[in-house]
Amino acid sequence: MFKLFAKYTTVGVLNTGLHWLVFSLLHLAGGLDQARSNLASFCVAATFSFYVNARYTFQAQATGLRYVLFIGFMGLCSWLVGYIGDRLQLHALVTLVAFSAISLVVGFCYSSLFVFRTRKA
Repeated sequence: MFKLFAKYTTVGVLNTGLHWLVFSLLHLAGGLDQARSNLASFCVAATFSFYVNARYTFQAQATGLRYVLFIGFMGLCSWLVGYIGDRLQLHALVTLVAFSAISLVVGFCYSSLFVFRTRKA
């Protein structure tokens, strides 16, 4: 399980860089609110993460159903963290760091237990 989490974390570092870049472009340069910026940047980064994790981390087929399950649940988490950031008037960096930490742990658990779970015969 540790080796699997280490692979997931490696992909997560790349995913986080992509997420932060898109968020910065949308929120800081584009003026969009944190909730929509975080959701949009999540979708870009999570799509990358989904396909790389399917192939590299979990060695599973990247199906449409798995993609919808992953993006739907994690997208809701992303929007919720951005929404809380907006309501509490948190600095955008706090929102990014909080979501990055939350999504690493929650995303790994959700991916390994539900999205990429393989049935044992």
